[in-house]
Amino acid sequence: MTPYKEIGECLVSMGDHDYFFRPSFANMMRIGDPESIVQAFYDLHNDEYASLIRRSVAAYGGIPQWLMAYIARPQFNKPVIYSAMNVLSACCDDNVSALIGELCPGQTGRWSFVYRKGAMPVTDMVLIAQSLLQHGIIGKAKVRKLQRHEGAQASSEFNAFEYISAARTHLGMSREEAEKLTMTEFQMLLAAKFPEQKGFTKEEYDAVADDYLAKKARRLAKG
Repeated sequence: MTPYKEIGECLVSMGDHDYFFRPSFANMMRIGDPESIVQAFYDLHNDEYASLIRRSVAAYGGIPQWLMAYIARPQFNKPVIYSAMNVLSACCDDNVSALIGELCPGQTGRWSFVYRKGAMPVTDMVLIAQSLLQHGIIGKAKVRKLQRHEGAQASSEFNAFEYISAARTHLGMSREEAEKLTMTEFQMLLAAKFPEQKGFTKEEYDAVADDYLAKKARRLAKG
């Protein structure tokens, strides 16, 4: 299966087996309840090393060789590793334990676990999980964002089923079709169906405001 990277799909090959990851609304729900989805996003984007990786990719398009030496043995917090494993497992229909590793009972108590590594480095796991969540719950479509929506408050939960219902209502999709959408794909489809949104983007609003203030200043100077 060919992945569409534009909407967040990802293909990872190990030997003769391909693992296909898709951050669909249905797979987001497999991560956990609405609060758990947001918690996973927080864990993967606020750890020291996870944040460093994300900023590196944003700035350089990847992880430079000089930085690799520093993060060759990153000490991720347990919640980061667990969240990455959970996201990757949720977004793939195959058993990915050989790829991402597994948690095994430890020796120090009933609730202790030991992480046994898989074929994929933890750094790659975190990076891919970050991308899957970004495409799955935030969306990375290059569409106009109106200024009145810029100040939307952060939420402590992500209810994927609300977006599934919205896709069925506004895009005329079946439930099965809507469940397969990623947030990025959903945004692109909405923008294509409703292209004439009234209002300014933040940049357009600022430009108009600056132009008005400049003209007003010139009038005052003449007066």
